[in-house]
Amino acid sequence: MHRHRFVFFTFALSAAFALQGCTASEKKTAVSACRTCAAEQPMQQGKFEPTWQSLSQYEPPDWFRDAKFGIWAHWGPQCAPEYGDWYARNMYIEGHDQYRYHVSKYGHPSKFGFKDVINTWKAENWDPDKLVALYKRVGAQYFVALANHHDNFDNYKNKYQPWNAAAIGPQKDLIAGWAKAAAKNGLRFGVSVHASHAWIWYEPAQGADTAGPYAGVPYDGTLTIADGKGLWWEGLDPQDLYAQNHPRSADAGDPGAIHRQWNWGNGASIPDAAYCTKFYNRTVDLINRYKPDLIYFDDTALPLTPVSDAGLKIAAHYYNRSIKQHHGRLEAVITGKMLTDDQRRCMVWDIERGQSNQIEPLPWQTCTCLGNWHYDRRIYDRHAYKSAATVVRMLVDIVSKNGNLLLSVPLRSDGTLDSQEEQILEEIAAWMDVNKQSILATRSWHVFGEGPSLQDAAPLRGVGFNEGQNKPYTWQDVRYTASKDGRTLYVFLMGRPQAGQKITLQKLKALPLPAGAAVRLLGYEGTIFWYTDEEGRLTLFWPAQMEPRNIDEYACVFQLSGFELKVKE
Repeated sequence: MHRHRFVFFTFALSAAFALQGCTASEKKTAVSACRTCAAEQPMQQGKFEPTWQSLSQYEPPDWFRDAKFGIWAHWGPQCAPEYGDWYARNMYIEGHDQYRYHVSKYGHPSKFGFKDVINTWKAENWDPDKLVALYKRVGAQYFVALANHHDNFDNYKNKYQPWNAAAIGPQKDLIAGWAKAAAKNGLRFGVSVHASHAWIWYEPAQGADTAGPYAGVPYDGTLTIADGKGLWWEGLDPQDLYAQNHPRSADAGDPGAIHRQWNWGNGASIPDAAYCTKFYNRTVDLINRYKPDLIYFDDTALPLTPVSDAGLKIAAHYYNRSIKQHHGRLEAVITGKMLTDDQRRCMVWDIERGQSNQIEPLPWQTCTCLGNWHYDRRIYDRHAYKSAATVVRMLVDIVSKNGNLLLSVPLRSDGTLDSQEEQILEEIAAWMDVNKQSILATRSWHVFGEGPSLQDAAPLRGVGFNEGQNKPYTWQDVRYTASKDGRTLYVFLMGRPQAGQKITLQKLKALPLPAGAAVRLLGYEGTIFWYTDEEGRLTLFWPAQMEPRNIDEYACVFQLSGFELKVKE
């Protein structure tokens, strides 16, 4: 590779919207920092340029629109303690429950930091072929693996980040293993990239206890390569991991300040050019080496926006490379959060732990998890995972609104599922075996549904976080999807009615009523009785003589064909 410099003239203008909430000084710093990004990995040239205007030419590929359901292995070294998400940050926050757990399990973070936790992670029982084969059987059409998290550790081999799974910890190229397993099982492959925020996310590692026997003793966040002489990490620079050779952000004593500063405003410390360039190189190398079909960015819009052009260049490179790889077809998907209406034309909007309350005009995605993002043994102990019924109903609701569901199923430190997760997946698989035609390769209809759960629907908060806040579903809650040709309508009841129950669909009117119109209950061979009333509303009857099926408690699906249907005013 040759070194060259990308000069970026228009980024400051196109990103100005994202500087809202920044002080004048911060805006000046951000614009100055983003003008250039020197990089070793060349950007693929082509149809897309690194501007929002150019990226607005994007159209999501059909494979993503048809897929509807993906499974995610949000698995990395923070799973080693099996004590929940954001462990590598919270273990440095004095008094936090993860700090207390860390001290009791490993020792004080001045003596045993997260770099040392990484060294304990071996992934010794990881079997990607077995796992991905299970995910396919559950009904997933794409699989996503964690490439890196905010902890800045790469789960793949690369020369830009020495702290990677091929060299340290598992000593395996995990992304290579996942990619091979996805290809073997015929699933589209994605990666999630979160490391752009390590700069501010690790800032608690610069601190020290304020009380107790270690008061004033610095944590290990500012160690250098020289400090490793004679230790297991000799020759490695902790700053390649922690990235803390900089002053901390404003309000550093407030653990919650990072949420206000996520978009690099409100006093956030601004990354330097070297940090942004390294992130660019690592991510482009990831794209080139593993050829993912999807990249999930855990960022507002694109990574490092608005303080660097790195995210825009990564997006342009990825789209152009996909076109080249697929002989003129764009097959790539980027997902991002907190997107403006204009940005949703440039990539796919991702909603975290929540869902839209309407049919969205463009394809979108919900990401959620059975439990905690990183494995948390306490959830297993409390039997607190989402149930199969909850997951199925979320999937149905999301698909009815033109969305996809990406479900994280946490893996234990050793790379295995626990028994409760396996049972939940088997239950979802049983439902999909009967009803997948109503989900996969379908489209939203004129209306997404009806029923009591729609009253006072909870709005989205920030990146999402409205799941579980609406009224509980009952069989009276209805959702609709349609076949791509529009000739078949699927009617979902979010529960099982009583035997012989009359079900009137308030939103459906059938005029005229063709002779070939038919109704069936998926997975049931008996006759379904139905009629249209004087207003043309369709009324169905739940079978009076039918052996109860567990899967109907999650959601049951009627297939309507041969009707000429319209929305009842």
